Amino acid sequence: MTPVPSAQETAGPSGSGALALIRRELAVSLLMRTGLFGLILVFSAALIGPFLISHDPDTIDLSARLSGPTLRHWLGTDELGRDILARVLSGARISLTLGVSIALISCVLGTITGCYVGLRGGWLDTVAMRAVDILLSLPGLVLAMAFTAALGPSLTNATLALTLITTPGLVRLARGQALMLRNEPYVEASLLYGGSRWHVMITHVIPNAAPAIIVQTTLSVGAIILAAAALSFLGLGAQPPTAEWGAMVASGRNFLTIQPLYPLAPGLAILVTAVSFNLLGDGLNDALNPRREGQL
Repeated sequence: MTPVPSAQETAGPSGSGALALIRRELAVSLLMRTGLFGLILVFSAALIGPFLISHDPDTIDLSARLSGPTLRHWLGTDELGRDILARVLSGARISLTLGVSIALISCVLGTITGCYVGLRGGWLDTVAMRAVDILLSLPGLVLAMAFTAALGPSLTNATLALTLITTPGLVRLARGQALMLRNEPYVEASLLYGGSRWHVMITHVIPNAAPAIIVQTTLSVGAIILAAAALSFLGLGAQPPTAEWGAMVASGRNFLTIQPLYPLAPGLAILVTAVSFNLLGDGLNDALNPRREGQL
């Protein structure tokens, strides 16, 4: 009698195995190391930077408005005399918190929903996927703009809107992983021996689907930060006097010739953060992709 394969025998890399694959990819991939270094730099600036700068990001000093870089104001000041470097560092906390929190919330909601409907199938799977198809068929940023405009411009409503447009993609990914895994012998055996769908999902499906979901979640953070900046640029996200990168670019574009660092500094911060998350996500995909590993 042929023994039933265990989850460990048919699954992807375990936790320690995944870490080994990631370390190996870091050793050979310059782009992944670049992305990781960029994120370390951005997170360090967000966590430590505000404590190293003596200026309050919201303090107004009209006597120093639109001044260039000086020893007192390293990147100069904005139209109200506020220190640009202090506001960029403060905005890093807002943008990173927004991007990471939305990605994590979407990851949890998308993983649970997608894995459950994929395991259950039937009418629930059909209804859920038709709803996902409708949401994915609409331009994400346009949908977020409409949602935020309907509820009212604010950072909270922008967060809800971005969660709405991010979750469907993760639902589809998790559901696809569940469809591949539900016919595995160990999943069928667990159900046959009385295991509930929730037990099978938590014990077998989610751990084995985790690598693909982690990669997609990492890649989504950069897109979320860009979308959040776009909403704030259009006046639908963070409201004054909040120091948010997109809102700073929107205000600073009117003074580009007078104080170019005003819009360029937050714009560069957005670029570095988004590119770093994408490079890290691509590296994780190369490290954890089981089809690629089988070719090595």
